[in-house]
Amino acid sequence: MMPKSKEFISSSESDSDSDQPKQKKLKVEKKVKKESKKEEKKETSSSSKGPGGEHMFQLSKMRFATVSEFRGNVMVGIREFYDAGGELRPGKKGISLTKEQWTRLKEQIDEIDDAVKEFS
Repeated sequence: MMPKSKEFISSSESDSDSDQPKQKKLKVEKKVKKESKKEEKKETSSSSKGPGGEHMFQLSKMRFATVSEFRGNVMVGIREFYDAGGELRPGKKGISLTKEQWTRLKEQIDEIDDAVKEFS
């Protein structure tokens, strides 16, 4: 009758016995490392693709900056999203900037940042 568990293997095979648990442990460690790398990638990757193919950058829980194309024009948006049955959908609250408006905003970032600091 063969033992059902490796625990019942005789002590004369102790070398293989000690190797096997280490191998199992390595598999678990590899799995944990793989999962943590996925999490790191999520944290370091600032952009994801939205349902419409737009690039989405999360600003807070349900607020995103997006880069998309609308009627042949590149648009930068800041919008609140809502959960529609497990799918993110854009809400009414938000603004879309043309490429030119986005450029103007970027040119004024330092002055806007200084104004914010006055209130902080």
